[in-house]
Amino acid sequence: MTSITGHRGARNLWPENSLTGFRNVLALDVDAVEFDVHLTDAGELVVIHDATLDRTVEGTGPVRAVTPQMRSALRLKESDEGIPTLGEVLSVLTSAENKQLHIEIKSDAEGKPYPGIVEKVIAEIAGRGLENRCHLTSFDVPILEECRRQASGIARLISVNRDWADRQGGLHAFLTRVRDLVEIVAIHHELMDAEWASITASLPLSRLCVWTLNDAALIEKWLARGIGHLTTDRPDLALQLRAKRVALA
Repeated sequence: MTSITGHRGARNLWPENSLTGFRNVLALDVDAVEFDVHLTDAGELVVIHDATLDRTVEGTGPVRAVTPQMRSALRLKESDEGIPTLGEVLSVLTSAENKQLHIEIKSDAEGKPYPGIVEKVIAEIAGRGLENRCHLTSFDVPILEECRRQASGIARLISVNRDWADRQGGLHAFLTRVRDLVEIVAIHHELMDAEWASITASLPLSRLCVWTLNDAALIEKWLARGIGHLTTDRPDLALQLRAKRVALA
């Protein structure tokens, strides 16, 4: 059965990457929760998608420049909450013992990896005994290679879309490169659809994730294909459609 992942804590239902979103998405009984981590110059691991504040926070500038004092004063848009730390998010999500956590390790506003971020994220995970519940995720192969070097026992997931595959020498070359590096390959739905035959010839459905599906027709299409994992901003809808398919089976 397809596993349903709440993207950024179900951002179409609640403010993305917010503690409220993470609490509420657990109540939907998703299979996994996805979120993003940046590292500030002050040494804090913070959960936010973009490398800048502008889109999701009542503020501007690079995330890496945020101090603890600034973070406590800033508020997420359409929310009275601030930017959560990785520790705060893990404290919420660890309450649901059967949920997988997909933790995307982000880069800074110039597209450069944050020095030391992999080590710090792994330390947070290990300190809470969550190694078996986590996938460390990224678009970047070198970041995931570093994850494997530092914590080979924590599962890994890599994401790719058409543009990124082309930059890596094409999808076939990319899949060949990452096949032994990761447990799951997350592919944008348009690329997955266009290259379905070659992708499924290379990897079993259980190792494939399709993203990001929010439309009922698209969700139903990929559930019917038996994809292993489906990432969505509307996990409530995806779960309803999956339950309907199970009931009719």
